[in-house]
Amino acid sequence: MRYIGAHVSASGGLEKAVERAKAIGCNSLQLFSGSPRVWKRKDLDQVETSKMFSLRDEYNFGPVFTHSLYLVNLASPNPELLEKSLRVLKYDMAFDSKIKGSGIVVHLGSHLGAGWEAVRDDVAAHISEILKDSPDDATFLIENSAGQKGKLCSNLEEIKWLFDHISSPKLGWCFDTCHAHAAGYDLLTVGDEISRLGLWKDLKCIHVNDSRDDFDSGRDRHENLGKGNIAEADFKHFLNLPEVAEIPMILEVPGLDGNGPDAPNIEVLKSYVE
Repeated sequence: MRYIGAHVSASGGLEKAVERAKAIGCNSLQLFSGSPRVWKRKDLDQVETSKMFSLRDEYNFGPVFTHSLYLVNLASPNPELLEKSLRVLKYDMAFDSKIKGSGIVVHLGSHLGAGWEAVRDDVAAHISEILKDSPDDATFLIENSAGQKGKLCSNLEEIKWLFDHISSPKLGWCFDTCHAHAAGYDLLTVGDEISRLGLWKDLKCIHVNDSRDDFDSGRDRHENLGKGNIAEADFKHFLNLPEVAEIPMILEVPGLDGNGPDAPNIEVLKSYVE
């Protein structure tokens, strides 16, 4: 059974996220632990999980991922921003543990022109601190970026470097198809690059998104499946690689009505892998 999910709203309670995902044909999902654009988070003691657990059991639901907020930058030279980033990521790791999740998906941030080599040691140290201070059943997933100037981990070599310098069973990564396309990775050949780097074993989630922009554009703009610049044949090739068969797939597309992933996009994704 393939795990096919979508990023859905948890407004009204975590159980509502499960209901929304189920309604569009999912058996997996991704959500935010709070608003993706503000630092404030609800006290974990106030996070109600029992109804969500009941629905996950009833629907035979698979993995649930948490996407961390967009303000995070583990390469920031600003001490206040760095402290806030560390605090919210430690919160999300505790949240992941509490909801029995499968990991938090993290955009690491930007080196702001300093260059990867100038920040990588500090970034690795910050990730190590987060992992050390987090529950044993929480997972930190580094997401590849789209090649925008300064964004960390647009180059898969950078993800490999972090794995080589951080030894922890709590560390994994998430591959985004739109970001890869925008950063110059062809879905027909990127599997070979992942193999060369030895990263398959740590890949825990795939964000399946089409791209509004051209190959190697360096622009991160998701499009509905079949409506963008990634060929259907390319999606089918990558998503049906043997190494991908058991990795959960999450949609983060705009939806036909602009309100996020919907049933038509889920049906397209299922047609790619069935």
